Amino acid sequence: MRQAACVAGAWVAASALPVVAAGEVQHYPRSLLVDSSGNPWPARRLNIGEAFLFNYPYTVSPVFLFAFEHEVVAAELVTKDKQHYVAPAGVGPGRSIVAFSAICAHRLMYPTPAFSFIGLRDGGRGEPSHVIHCCGENSRYDPLHGARVIDGPAPQPLAAVVLEWDASRDQLYAVGTRGGEMFDAFFAKYAAKLEFETGSHQRKPSGATVVVQPAANYSREWRRCQA
Repeated sequence: MRQAACVAGAWVAASALPVVAAGEVQHYPRSLLVDSSGNPWPARRLNIGEAFLFNYPYTVSPVFLFAFEHEVVAAELVTKDKQHYVAPAGVGPGRSIVAFSAICAHRLMYPTPAFSFIGLRDGGRGEPSHVIHCCGENSRYDPLHGARVIDGPAPQPLAAVVLEWDASRDQLYAVGTRGGEMFDAFFAKYAAKLEFETGSHQRKPSGATVVVQPAANYSREWRRCQA
């Protein structure tokens, strides 16, 4: 089990956290989160404790989107290369909306149109109320604390996707990532599979908008696994 300390403070107070050069945001094009009709997806439309998905920063790289009951604070974490970074706190009306790459940091399992081995589950004894659980070899991540590893062989947390919230319009934007990205390994491992599923294995960047949908609609089958 690998754990990282939780650092109290909201996103607006991130300047109070340790300054870590390796933890700077990896910026990508700013993408507005929208529904299938192209209308902005309001932050208040997210159901508490339900997993949603969109693709970012590439058109084939899935991202989990969650809203939780309580505020999510920033967390100081470490990648497998011993690089320190700060996973951002929650955004939105209750500062409780967070997003993480849905590519498992261990064997790179991810949600596909056909099925997914990785998803949001109820936490077990001694765990938070919700965990991101990958059935591949039972890696478990804590989405309430930067998707840190709480059990299993994953060598590092899931990369955090940095969100911005426009309070005046109740709109959400994806603007970058923090933490250990797995995109190089992901595209190298799944080039043929991605081309079969999507028609392209290229790193096509996400556009000005990205479509949000319930995770239950993203994959036809969500594999259940033992805790």
